[in-house]
Order: sequence, then C-alpha cells, then structure tokens
Amino acid sequence: MSTAPATAAASSPNKPGLASTLRFATELVAWVATPWALASVSPVLSVASVVLLIGLPAIFSTPGDRPNVVVAAPGYVTVALVVLEMVAAVVSAWLVWPPVAGVAVSVLALVSVVTELPRWRWLLRIASGYPGLTDGELTSDVRPA
Repeated sequence: MSTAPATAAASSPNKPGLASTLRFATELVAWVATPWALASVSPVLSVASVVLLIGLPAIFSTPGDRPNVVVAAPGYVTVALVVLEMVAAVVSAWLVWPPVAGVAVSVLALVSVVTELPRWRWLLRIASGYPGLTDGELTSDVRPA
C-alpha cells in the first residue's frame, strides 16, 4: 500500500468539463429566475430562495466530490441539491420568462441531467458509507465515521 495519500476525489467524475459547465449554467438560471418568480409573492421568499439555492450546496457536500467540504453529506444529499436547483430553474423559467426561454432552460436542464449521470451514480454509490472505494482511495478527511 502506498504511503502517499490518495483521495476519493480521484475517483469522482466531478471534473471540469461539459457536465460541470451545464450544471453551473442551470444553477445560474435557478439563482436568477427563482427569486424573480418569488418576488411578486414575497420579497422575503425571494431573498430566502437565493440564500438556500446558493448556500445549501456551498455548505453541504460529499467528501471526495469537492475539494473543500464544510459539512460532509452523503452522496444522495448532493444529488438532491442538484435536482432541486434544476427543478427550480425549469419551473421558475416557465413562470417568469417567455415560453421560448422556458423551452431553452428545460433542454439545458435535460442535457445537464444526462451529462451528470456518471457523477450521480458515483455519488449514490458512496451514499451509505463509501462502498466500492478502497482504503487507499480515502484519506482520514473523507473516511466515514
């Protein structure tokens, strides 16, 4: 066994590329369209939506999927947060923008989901204690308790 620590990030398919670019574009739509859609209901809800859509994924992440983890969360939590962002983007776009924009955001989200599938499979595989990863792939930072 090697003495150099390896991390689970080496196994994660969460790398810069098409999937992360599409995911970020969908997140941007959610961050803009959701507060816009909620502004007519309540300015407080509008602000809260931005805080939640940006704050939750920034705070909760799966060890090995991102380099900096504030609060470790199982893989299914990360997947759920991404799905929440995508649903918020699509629903909000249809509510506040012309139909052509709703269609464009729906296609963006659909393509993003397809490109995210390898990452989601990896995240769901490690959802309950990192099965399938060897000790050599985990450091003490990401080893489950």
